[in-house]
Amino acid sequence: MKYLIAGLGNIGPEYVNTRHNIGFDVVDGLAARHGGEWKTDKLGDVATIKHRGRTFVLLKPSTYMNRSGKAVHYWLQKEKIEKSRLLVVIDDLNLPFGKQRLRGKGSDGGHNGLKDIDQVTGGNNYARLRLGIGNEFSKGRQVDYVLGKWSQEEMDGLPEIVKRAGEACIAFGSIGLQHAMSQYNG
Repeated sequence: MKYLIAGLGNIGPEYVNTRHNIGFDVVDGLAARHGGEWKTDKLGDVATIKHRGRTFVLLKPSTYMNRSGKAVHYWLQKEKIEKSRLLVVIDDLNLPFGKQRLRGKGSDGGHNGLKDIDQVTGGNNYARLRLGIGNEFSKGRQVDYVLGKWSQEEMDGLPEIVKRAGEACIAFGSIGLQHAMSQYNG
């Protein structure tokens, strides 16, 4: 059984340690904990890990957030993975910092990465793990906040958040969506 875990973010050193790149952080953590080695390939960096007889293809698209659909679609096709075994990991302004929400489908919620995946793959019928980055910004400063660096206080809490999100990704493939949702949402 094979799964695609797509952590969304933006490539380039200027985006490292920014809120918008938490999806990259989660798949980086998964690769590190499970011995996956990243290789640069078509439309992204890819690593493969195994857990309990299942294969997880980890993807960090190189297409930038707003064009994530192209990379996700390509890797679903290349690896012959059904859309029902896709999990997209993203940042979410509407959740408090550190809160996570796993769902089997849903709206893009204004997230451009999800919007593009919906358009390119033909619908929103795939799992997504939303990670709360909070919304501590003044009116009109949303972009600066999302693309901004984590505060020191946030950085201190991030390793545990990233670890728990990684566990939710593995649970999605090993115990199934419904059980993973009841275990990891909150």
